[in-house]
Amino acid sequence: MVEEVRERVIRASSYRPFEAEKRVFVIEAAEQMRDESQNALLKTLEEPPDFVHLILLTAEPSMLLETIASRCQPIDFAPLPPAAIEAALGTEAPADELAAAARLSAGDLARARFLLSNSGRDLRAAALELGRAVEGDSPDTQHASASGESPSTAHPAWSHLLKAAESVGEEAEATTRELLEEEAEAGVKRSARDISDEAKRAGRRRRTETLDLALELNASWFRDLAATASGATDVVFNRDHLADLQCRAASLDPSRPRRAAELVQDTRRRLDLNVSEELALEALAFRLAAVFA
Repeated sequence: MVEEVRERVIRASSYRPFEAEKRVFVIEAAEQMRDESQNALLKTLEEPPDFVHLILLTAEPSMLLETIASRCQPIDFAPLPPAAIEAALGTEAPADELAAAARLSAGDLARARFLLSNSGRDLRAAALELGRAVEGDSPDTQHASASGESPSTAHPAWSHLLKAAESVGEEAEATTRELLEEEAEAGVKRSARDISDEAKRAGRRRRTETLDLALELNASWFRDLAATASGATDVVFNRDHLADLQCRAASLDPSRPRRAAELVQDTRRRLDLNVSEELALEALAFRLAAVFA
């Protein structure tokens, strides 16, 4: 990331635009930059050329160094409210599931519709399964304890997240391949290898995005568990599982699910660094189980 920032932004920002009056650089997911990357960008942010605009996009501004944040003008973008998402979804699902999808969508109508699809429901089910399993009171976990095996070994709920993400990725790859083949038949010049490579890239990209969403959904379960344990059921996202949340939170210390949500978010950041998905998720399962032990 350091070299990418240096080469694509720091160096390029010193060149005047060829035709336009301004050059604009947009850095997505700026919170994912390592400290050395942010420090490398600092000088450019302090004294940018008068023809340069730098835009840093982030969903977690607290992850940016204070020296970076203090040199930027914050602009907040509000997501669509859940009520607007629910209204747009109409009657695509039962009321409680609609309410949950709207809140879990983060203001993204396309994501809400995905969560109501068969693939989205499978993904969400896998995310909630992991959340329930690490609490140590699911039937599978009880069986594992009786046999002397650790929950995350005998009942690898984390592997279901991978399988669900892989399924969505395979679907995206197949859809992309079909579209590219149709374009080739219509006269667009693409070799069979180009079509295969591009379809595989689309599948991998969609798989990665879906796995990240699965972890976000898992974190939302722990968030809701903490909120319910604190008596704040009105802010629960998973509205269609409220009764289950209330049962599980009856005698639960809210600090435990809050810590669990932090661990999930930490794993999401680790996956951005291209660590092994299997090892990262298995480690997460052990760490979550320890929180609720």
